[in-house]
Amino acid sequence: MGKDEFLTIAQPSEGFYKEKGSKFLGFAYPVQQEQEIKKKLEQLKSTYHDARHHCYAYRLGTEGDNFRMNDDGEPSSTAGRPILGQIKSHGLTNVLVVVVRYFGGTLLGTSGLIRSYKEAADQALKQARIIKKTIQALYQLEFDYALMNDVMKVLHETNIQPYEKDFQEKVTFHIGIRKSQEQQVVEQFKQIHELKVKPL
Repeated sequence: MGKDEFLTIAQPSEGFYKEKGSKFLGFAYPVQQEQEIKKKLEQLKSTYHDARHHCYAYRLGTEGDNFRMNDDGEPSSTAGRPILGQIKSHGLTNVLVVVVRYFGGTLLGTSGLIRSYKEAADQALKQARIIKKTIQALYQLEFDYALMNDVMKVLHETNIQPYEKDFQEKVTFHIGIRKSQEQQVVEQFKQIHELKVKPL
């Protein structure tokens, strides 16, 4: 993979694992920021309010360096760590995996817990469609209508589609430029006289 690409999942997916009567439900979600993670956790805790544990791990950022794990009452490092281990072994980021446990009456011991949380997380991720995304630098372009042809020409040449367009007194486009091409593309836009280019 190029240095401006990363792997994540396309949509939510689920997995299931059973060990000595305990049920482990795995849920994987694509996420961008911590705010979304809080929401997803609240929804799951409300839907599965009768479960004993809601353990999770997430990994954010294109380098995957923003991560966290939570054992939610299970013995230290028996739940969150194996869940995070699965996210890493699939090479993913911008992903949240939650494993909901229903206790089956038999204690599983440390190794049994680690295996169960690992399996439930792995099953959820195996059901997911893994996609490659590019790291993008976001910019705003502001210009007069008279410059439309010049701007469209550069967009066409660089294969960029604006994700937001606003046609007021002036035209405003919001665009994402692939990180490895950022300098070169911004330079092209700066050649257009009176076009304002600013990072978002």
